[in-house]
This record gives sequence, structure tokens and C-alpha cells, in this order.
Amino acid sequence: MDLFNYTRRASSEVQVGDTPLGAGHPVRLQSMTNTSTMDTQACVEQTLRIVQAGGEYVRLTTQGMREARNLENICRELRSRDCRVPLVADVHFNADVADVAACYAQKVRINPGNYVDGVHTFQHFSYTDEEYAAEIDKIRRKLVPFLQICKEHHTAVRIGVNHGSLSDRIMSRYGDTPRGMVESCMEFLRICVAEQFYNVVISIKASNTIVMVRTVRLLVQCMANEGMSFPLHLGVTEAGEGEDGRVKSAVGIGALLADGIGDTIRVSLSEAPEAEIPVAKKLRDYVVQRAGHAPIKAEACETFDYLAPVRRHTHAVGCIGGDNVPVVIGLAGEGDPAFVPDFLYVGSQLPKENNGSPSYIADAAVWNGQGRVYPAYTTEQLDEMGRADAPLKFLRLSYPALRTEVLDCLRAHPEVVVLAESTHANRPGELRAVAHTLMRAGLTNPLVFALQYNEDDPEDLQIKAAADLGVLLIDGLADGIFLGNTGRVAQGRVHALAYNILQATRTRVSKTEYISCPGCGRTLYDLQSTIARVKAATAHLKGLKIAVMGCIVNGPGEMADADYGYVGAGRGRISLYKKKECVARNLPEEEAVEHLLALIKANGDDPS
Repeated sequence: MDLFNYTRRASSEVQVGDTPLGAGHPVRLQSMTNTSTMDTQACVEQTLRIVQAGGEYVRLTTQGMREARNLENICRELRSRDCRVPLVADVHFNADVADVAACYAQKVRINPGNYVDGVHTFQHFSYTDEEYAAEIDKIRRKLVPFLQICKEHHTAVRIGVNHGSLSDRIMSRYGDTPRGMVESCMEFLRICVAEQFYNVVISIKASNTIVMVRTVRLLVQCMANEGMSFPLHLGVTEAGEGEDGRVKSAVGIGALLADGIGDTIRVSLSEAPEAEIPVAKKLRDYVVQRAGHAPIKAEACETFDYLAPVRRHTHAVGCIGGDNVPVVIGLAGEGDPAFVPDFLYVGSQLPKENNGSPSYIADAAVWNGQGRVYPAYTTEQLDEMGRADAPLKFLRLSYPALRTEVLDCLRAHPEVVVLAESTHANRPGELRAVAHTLMRAGLTNPLVFALQYNEDDPEDLQIKAAADLGVLLIDGLADGIFLGNTGRVAQGRVHALAYNILQATRTRVSKTEYISCPGCGRTLYDLQSTIARVKAATAHLKGLKIAVMGCIVNGPGEMADADYGYVGAGRGRISLYKKKECVARNLPEEEAVEHLLALIKANGDDPS
């Protein structure tokens, strides 16, 4: 895998109905219905809307035998309306349901965390090697007949691992780790290969973008080590809605697409399913258009660990670098008081007043030594930069300008922060090249990535900026980001987006974080209105992570990463969690938000 040049990962072909994926096929788009699978007409109408939006696969929850059998009616009705989109059955907890669904769906998703092992209890169990092997054999005895049914009906299989639903067995041996998630998947893949069943797609997801990206990277390596090249389904679970959901999805999915990983994607938004498809299409098209770009000649630093990257070692210059959180630089203009950048770039216009926050960055040609204003130089101004007396300086450069004399200048001037810019077709690849060149040279000057866009649509800006910057932040290469936009997006929204990207990569927390699922046929309350009420009541709780989950499939597990959880327990009934512990069961939905606020206050997490 080339860190600097975009190429698609080679994967095997999987036939899903009439729409194959993997190999040389385009990255496919998909969504999931949130209607009851027993309501044939509602599922058909929503499926048609998803397809009209550009969806190429549609998934439906099949929590029981009735739902699995009704897939036949849904499929028949769709075909009668000239819609041949492949249907994917989503199965949890009951392996027998998967056997039935395989007769009617074009693909069946099974979850290794609950296919045989059952509901997780978060208890620790000890296994001897013999006992552990016996558990694998139990999986084999159940899985092999299912694969035989899939062979007979030409049904594809998705092995879908979720961070929130790892089995107690896996958790006991490997912990809540990327290695555990990967091993949960590999156990099933090895059985598939032994049975010569290759019509398999894999997904391995988490709501934490760092966990998700690292786990998929590790899975790709583990498969390669064992001679496997199965295609991958990408997604960030419980991404949320609005800008948060788009940014989080673009960060996680985009970081993997940037390295050519991914054959089908789903952007999981807590919105109408058809709203997911345009977002996924924009993200896919933005990344894959890099194919065939001008080559970037660079060498990776030998100490960089792609599978478990740590933040690049830098020294601090003021508030930038070292152990400081990444800074935000913005363009001057009317902003949002909740998201004030650490620095504002003013170009050739020095500020008239400079009495407080933020600090300013001005072009060196106009810099006059004014306090809290710091000069920015180009690589043609190295001599002038060396003579200037300023405790903090910025050097604007692109990768082609990172010549030997520039590296020597940086070594001689530790007060300089590198402001790396790129207009290359593969901007993350070229900016990675800047970071790796600095690391190979042993330089520890802080590094800020500066990306400028010209977008009129806020969603376009969200997707592109998050996809470009997300991979750089997850790789640990950034001490700050400078996000600019010359299109018609308000400057305050641009500043807020920069902070949202940092939050989505877990590198800087600036607000409450919400983990909310997209909903499906298992959800028994109005998810979107509930999320709105929870946000309105808790938006002031900066630093807290609050989960809003439709049901228990991933709820308790994904909430291991949240401080509090609001989980559907039945029609109109809600259970509340503190971390993994259920502290209130079956509350009436109309009272649940009030109880959640009381729980947060009782634990001292609401200072208001």
C-alpha cells in the first residue's frame, strides 16, 4: 500500500444479485430501510426511494422468521415494479433466521458477535485452548449448513463485525480491541475458505473513527497474510445526523477510501435512509477521482506505524505542537462565538485592534512586530525569516518546495511552524509526503495542514474537508488545521467545521458528542425527534459522550465508548445506561429525557 499515491486495493469479485462488487467494479452505495419488515408496502416504497436516490443495495432488518419469510413478498413486489435492486437481510441473535433469509435475499448479513455466541453480558470468562477450539467448532457446525444454503440459492454473505457487539468470548481473550474485532471476523472467514465459499463481503465497524480505521487496516493486513482478498463494506456506526454525521462518516470512510480500501459504503445517518445516498455518492466520487493522478515521489518514514499510528513527535512553539491539542487557524471574517479559531490569518491587512483572543497571522511583507501578530513567510523568504525577531513564525510551503535548504533552515529555526499547503489532485497524499519528509529528516517543527476550498454548498465542504483532513489527523501527523473557503459558506460555519473535524478524529473536544444510530425496523420510537430533544437538553455538556440508540443490538456495546446511553427497550419504552450498566429500565418514552438529565446531574456531570 502506497501512502502517497492513490490506487484501489485489489479484491475478489462477489456476486450480489445482478450487481457485483469488488474486483474492478465501482464502489457501490447502499442504505437500510427503517420500516417494519412485516409492512411490505412501506418497505417497497422506501426501497424505491433509496434506489431513486442512487442506492445499489438495500438492507432490511430480519429479526425473526416472519420477517425473513416476508422478504419473498417484498422482493416479488419490487420485481413487479421493475426494480431489481439486491436485498440484504440483516440478522442478529438467531442463526436459524439467516438460513431462511438466504432463500429470499440476495445477500445475508450475519454478525459474528451474536451469530452463535449469543447476547453479550460483558462478563469475563477463562478458556483453555481446547475449550476455545470447541467454541470455534460450534460456530463451524452452525455456519457450514448456512453456507450450503447460500451456495444453493446463489446468495452472498456479509460478515459484519461491530465494535458494539463483540461476544463475551472474544472480549475475554482479546479485549475490546481492534485485534479482537479482526479475530472475530477471521474465525468466520477461515471457515468460509475451508468450505470453498468465496461469495463473501466483510464489514468491521465502530462509532469511534480511530478504532474503525485502525481495525480495517489491520483486517486488510491479516487477510493478505492468509492469502485472502475479500471485498470490504465501509461504514461508521452510529455516526449521528446533520453536520456531525456527515463529518464523522467522511473522516472514517474517507480515511480508508484514501488508501484504496473499500468496495461498498454506507453512510449511517439518523435521517431518512434515502438521505444517506447523496452523501455517500459525494464522498465516493470525491476520493476515487484521484485515480491516475500525477505521481507523488516520497518515502515513508521507517518509524511510522500504519496499523497503530501515534502522534508525530514535535516540540512546542507557543501553543502549537508538543503536547498541545491541534490548533485551528481560520480566515478573518464574521465568526461563531462558540468556535473561535486560535489564530486568524489576515494576509496583508493587519488588524486594527489586537487586545485579546485570537492571535493573528500576517504576511511577512506587512508584519511590523505588533504583539500577538505573527509573520508568515514563503520558501523564497528564508533569509528574511532567519533575520526576523519573533517567538513564533510560520513557513508556508508545498511538498515540491521542501528542498534541502528548506530542511536546513527548519533545523536552524525551531521557532518556525510549517504551514503545509497543497493543490494536488491527491492532497492527503502530498501532505502525508510533507510529514514523512520531516520525520525522515529528524525535524520536530510543528506541522499545520492548510487546505482551501471553493464550495457554495455546506455539505460539499463538510465531506471534502473531512475526507482530506481526517486521514492526516488519524495518522497523527497534524499539530493544527487551517481550513479556508472562498465560496458562499459563512465563515462561522467554516470555523465550526474545523472544530467538528478535530472532534470526529478524537484529537480535540469542543462540544458534547452524540453517538446515534440511523434506525431500522427494530427501532420502536421516533429516533429523529428524540435526538433533537436530547441534544437540546444536553448541548451545554462539553466533553460528554451521549448515545441515543434504537435498540439493544449495538446499544450497550457502542455505549461502552459513551458516558450515558438512551436505548429503546420496547414500543414507547426506554432504558438508560451509565457506561455499560443499565441503571433504569423500561421508562415511558415521554419521561425518558427528563430522567436522563436527572441521571447526569446525579453523577455530577452537569455543572449547571
